Amino acid sequence: MRFLIDMPLSPTLAVWLVERGHDAVHAADLGLARETDAAILERAKQEGRTVITVDLDYPRLLTLAQAIEPSLILFREGDWSDAAVAARLGEVLAALTEADIAGSIIVIDHFRVRRRRLPIGE
Repeated sequence: MRFLIDMPLSPTLAVWLVERGHDAVHAADLGLARETDAAILERAKQEGRTVITVDLDYPRLLTLAQAIEPSLILFREGDWSDAAVAARLGEVLAALTEADIAGSIIVIDHFRVRRRRLPIGE
């Protein structure tokens, strides 16, 4: 799978994903450190990447745009350490297929995972 890791998350998450056979890049490595959330979403869409973030603005932007892509993985509820993000993401990626993630917002918290298909609001 192809991922774009948002600025609030550590670049080590991209390294962790690459070590597991995924194509992953951190926003800073693409020169997006100071870009808007909308610009990051557009770049992910252009490159067919799923955005991984803790930023609650992304679902709102996708909803307002009635977007069907890019897909989004959102970590919620609390302060996530790098190790906790990697461990929880590993569980989710083992349970969901690429088709499950495509065209979806996946919301991950410490105790559950929810999936919502894009576009939201239809």
